[in-house]
Parts: sequence; structure tokens; C-alpha cells
Amino acid sequence: MVKINYGFEKRRKEMEKKRKKEEKAKAKAAGKNASSDNGENQVSTEASSETAPATE
Repeated sequence: MVKINYGFEKRRKEMEKKRKKEEKAKAKAAGKNASSDNGENQVSTEASSETAPATE
């Protein structure tokens, strides 16, 4: 009969929890960055469209 290695199982579960927590934090940070990037991109797009006709 096979013995269960409880120490390994516990470590594996803890590592899985840590990985999921890090993924959530990354997704949350990416969501904040994406919303702030969109605002910056709109401003730069407006500025470039204003300067483009002046150079022609």
C-alpha cells in the first residue's frame, strides 16, 4: 500500500494558493494600467491628429 506524503501535499496546496493570489494581483494591476493607458493614448492621438494637417 502506498503511503501519502502529507508534507508534499501541504506544500503543493500552499504553492497553488500563492500562484493564484499572484495571478489575481497581476490581473488587478493590469486592469488599472489598461484604464490609465487608454486615457493617455486618447490624448496623444488627439495631439498627433492636430499636428499632422499642419505639416502637409
